[in-house]
Amino acid sequence: MSNTGRILAVAVLAALAWVVAPVTEAQPPIRIGASASQTGAYAAPSQDRLRGYQLCVKHTNDKGGVLGRKLELVFHDDGSDPTAAARLYERLITHDKADLVLGPFGSPLVDVVAEVTEKHGLPMLSLAVTTSIFKKGRKFVFTLLPPGEVYFEGLIDLAAKKGLKTVAIINETNIFSKAVAQGARELAKKRGLQPVFAETYPEGTTDFSAILRRLGTLNPDILAAATYFEDAVAITRQMKDLGVNPRMYGGTVGAALPTFYDTLGRTAEFVYGATPWEPELVTLRAGGLIPIARQYPEAKEFVESYRREFSGAEPSFQSAGGYAACQILIEATKRAGSLDGVKIRDRILSLDQNTVFGAFKVDRAGLQVAHKYLLFQWQDGKKVIVWPEELAPGKPRFPTPPWSQRP
Repeated sequence: MSNTGRILAVAVLAALAWVVAPVTEAQPPIRIGASASQTGAYAAPSQDRLRGYQLCVKHTNDKGGVLGRKLELVFHDDGSDPTAAARLYERLITHDKADLVLGPFGSPLVDVVAEVTEKHGLPMLSLAVTTSIFKKGRKFVFTLLPPGEVYFEGLIDLAAKKGLKTVAIINETNIFSKAVAQGARELAKKRGLQPVFAETYPEGTTDFSAILRRLGTLNPDILAAATYFEDAVAITRQMKDLGVNPRMYGGTVGAALPTFYDTLGRTAEFVYGATPWEPELVTLRAGGLIPIARQYPEAKEFVESYRREFSGAEPSFQSAGGYAACQILIEATKRAGSLDGVKIRDRILSLDQNTVFGAFKVDRAGLQVAHKYLLFQWQDGKKVIVWPEELAPGKPRFPTPPWSQRP
């Protein structure tokens, strides 16, 4: 080839490189939209959830992204308000141009947001546990958690095995808490326990003294409280102040957060909580059976990465659940090979796999059918799994001693 030919070839190749390179670099990120309660009643657990989303997006980008594109998480503060959440998801989809979405925190918010995502045909992975959300003919909403009605299965089962007889149930007046309370009543009856007290309270309640005094006069064996964070803390403090002392006391979301013990200190000792996941699971072995680590692939790496990324923050089930929701969405998108909502939905429906959070499989309505709640008890500042027996490395400290006899 002549010098002129060589120069011409080099010039052509350089021109092609100039044309091709910007196309690759200009590939826009895949935008994932979500709302996060940075204020309001759901702020504490919602922030844990958001960290899970953020870490999953980071890890996915570190591995090259999805469909040849990086991910970008776009989120707004919904203030723990369902109306605001619905408005924000409309904005995320129409204004922020989100390609995919992840759910907000809390069943009340998921229920209204599902109307928006349904309208736009976008699948939404959530941690909602209220079955009514999935009984409305919706086709694009899914959950990683078992139904709220079985939230207290471990508490009731353990109480029955300990020979306890009576149970009191209190809950906030929202669809999640109502479902948990109704489920607790049914579980108690099936196990031969008698519900002797039931009381609801409005969102934002801070003074539980009247409820607790009425409850205290009945001296129930068990108190099951369907709580979030602030009400869980207030109820526990006021139980101590009033000397209300059931032999077992369990809470839902609030009691499971690391900040519950951080806030209450030893006042949180002996409190039971239901949880679908704990960091401890990544190292447990089930009595010589299949290693628990196989059921939670990459969970060890998740826990270690979380602690590095969010210094001083301990991963909760909300964190792991958020990460896993993002995992499932990404896996379904990869299998669909596109961002088409219907194709991604169909892949979600066909998935049967383990995540850092544990097993995932949903029925046609979007309800989780493969996961199970655990029961833990706060012991010496740590959450010790005490049920089911095949996963429990610890034993319950039973009965709960009177407040006057605690250190």
